[in-house]
Amino acid sequence: MGKENKTKVTEIQVSDFINSFVDDKHKREDSLQLIELMKKWSGFEPKMWGPTIIGFGSYHYKYASGHEGDCLLIGFSPRKKAFSLYVYTPQQNNTELLNKLGKFKIGKACIYINKLLDIDLDVLEVLCKSTIHFHRS
Repeated sequence: MGKENKTKVTEIQVSDFINSFVDDKHKREDSLQLIELMKKWSGFEPKMWGPTIIGFGSYHYKYASGHEGDCLLIGFSPRKKAFSLYVYTPQQNNTELLNKLGKFKIGKACIYINKLLDIDLDVLEVLCKSTIHFHRS
C-alpha cells in the first residue's frame, strides 16, 4: 500500500481559514481577490487542501511507480512571507509567460509573489488556464 497524499480536501471553510490565518489587511484583500479570480478562471468553488492551501478543482494522477492520488488543479496559499501560487507546470513551455508575469520567485512546485500588484493578472489568468488544460489532458 502506497503512502497517502497529505494534501487533500478538508472540511475547513475557506472564509474561516482566511479570517483566522491571514492577519495582514492587504494580504487578506489579495487573498479574497485571488479567490474570486481563480473561481472565475477555473469554474470551481474554492476548497481547503490541507491546512493552508486554497484549491480550485482537482485531477487524478498516477505515477509509473503505482503511486496515485488527487491534487488541486490550481490554487494558492497566503503564507506569512509570500503567496505560494500553484498555477504552473514546468512541463509546459511557459518561459515567455513567466517573462511577462512581473516580480516573482519560482520554486519546484509553485510561484512566490509578495502581492498581486507585483504581477500582471492577465498573464496569471493565462498561466492558470494553461495549467488547468495541462492537468486535464
